[in-house]
Amino acid sequence: MEPAKTSTFDFEASLKELEKIVRDLESGDVNLDQSIKKFEQGIELYKNCRQTLENAEKKIKILSDSLKEIDYKE
Repeated sequence: MEPAKTSTFDFEASLKELEKIVRDLESGDVNLDQSIKKFEQGIELYKNCRQTLENAEKKIKILSDSLKEIDYKE
């Protein structure tokens, strides 16, 4: 059985791929059809990265809020 991929690994791989797509598009070395396909891929990667970050922020907020509930005077 394969080990489960972590969201950090997926995020890092997606971010790296997104950076590659941006470099490719900025280079001007890809034709119009390739540019459109790469742009579409980039949008999907961006959405996934953004969702992962939003989920991480929510988790951090929940964890931080749980610290406020601890009474340090005990």
